[in-house]
Amino acid sequence: MPSVRSWSARALLPMLAFAATAAVAQIPPPPPIAGTRLDLVVDGSSTRVPDVAEIGAGVVTQAADASTAMAENARRMTAVIAALKSAGVAERDIRTSSLNLSPQYRYDNDKPPVLTGYQANNRVSVRFRDMARVGRIVDALVAQGANQIDGPNLMVDQPDAALDEARNRAVAKAKARATLYANAAGLHVKRIVSISEGQAGVMPPPMPMMLRKQELASTPIAAGEQQLTVTLTVTFELE
Repeated sequence: MPSVRSWSARALLPMLAFAATAAVAQIPPPPPIAGTRLDLVVDGSSTRVPDVAEIGAGVVTQAADASTAMAENARRMTAVIAALKSAGVAERDIRTSSLNLSPQYRYDNDKPPVLTGYQANNRVSVRFRDMARVGRIVDALVAQGANQIDGPNLMVDQPDAALDEARNRAVAKAKARATLYANAAGLHVKRIVSISEGQAGVMPPPMPMMLRKQELASTPIAAGEQQLTVTLTVTFELE
C-alpha cells in the first residue's frame, strides 16, 4: 500500500507544474509598437593587457623505420616537457594536441613512389600565466629539442569584467544613436523594446608565426593590448 508521503509527492507534482505554468501565463507580453520602430546593431569594446599566452611546441623526427622515428621523438618530447615543468609551468597547462606518424616517399617521374622513411610529429599546447617568462621558456624549449614553435596566442584570462564594460558602452552607443535618428526625424525615443546579444569575444589574434631555431637567440614577446567586443541588436520605439 503506498505511503502517505508517496501519495503526497505524486499529488504535489501536478500542482507545482500548474503553478509554474500559471506564473508564466501571468507575464504579460510587451505592448505592441504604436510608433516608429528603429532597429540598431551596435558594437561596444574595451581593452585589456593580455595576461595569458598559449604557444604550440612540436617535435618532428625522421628515421628509416617507424620505431626509431617514434623512439627519438619520445626522447626529445620528454626533454621538452621536463624543461617546461622545470621552468614552473604547471602540469595542467601542458596538453598534447596531436601525435602522428606518417611514411615519407620519394616521387620520380613515371616511377612508383619509393618509401624513404618515417616522420613522427608530437605537439603540445602550453599555457603561460607569467607573461614575462614566455620568451625565455620558448628559447629553453628549442634548446631541448622542440623544432616547431607557433604562436603566441595572447588572451585575457578573466574577460567577464571587460565584456561587461563593452556591453555598457554598446547600450550607451545605441541610445545616443537612437536619439540622433529621432531628432533627425522630428521624433523622440519612447522606449527600448528589446536587446539581444549577437556576438561577444576578443578580436582575432594574428596568424601564428613559425620560428626556426636560428631565429631564437633571444625571443621577445610583447603583450600589447587586446580589444574585447560585444555586438548588440537594440530595438527602439520612436514617437
